[in-house]
Amino acid sequence: KPDLTAALRDIRSQYEAMAASNVQETEEWYKSKFADLTDAAARHAEALRVAKQEANEYRRQLQALTCDLEALRGSNESLERQLRELEERYALETGGYQDTVVRLEEDIRSLKEEMAQHLQDYQDLLNVKLALDIEIATYRKLLEGEE
Repeated sequence: KPDLTAALRDIRSQYEAMAASNVQETEEWYKSKFADLTDAAARHAEALRVAKQEANEYRRQLQALTCDLEALRGSNESLERQLRELEERYALETGGYQDTVVRLEEDIRSLKEEMAQHLQDYQDLLNVKLALDIEIATYRKLLEGEE
């Protein structure tokens, strides 16, 4: 009669040994995966912390640059307003100078006309003087001829 109980005990002990080794392998695999995941979580947590710090730094830089931009916009508006005021003032001054130039050109033209008239009068007087000098010379010759 075969010893079934002993064979069953043998098979049972083999299955229990295999189950124990499977449990041990599964626990080791679980522990290694858990350790890997813990390391990965730690790395990701560190990367997240670094990313948050960078994001905060970028926010601070953005705020600083935004403040600078607003200040520069204010300065730009102020300078543009000053430029408009200067352009208006110089446009008025230029208009005044142009009026003065036109008036002076008119004065020059009238003075040239007056000078031309005086020159004409002088020429006329000179011609009269020359005619009178010739006439005087003629009368002297006549008077000298009578003597």
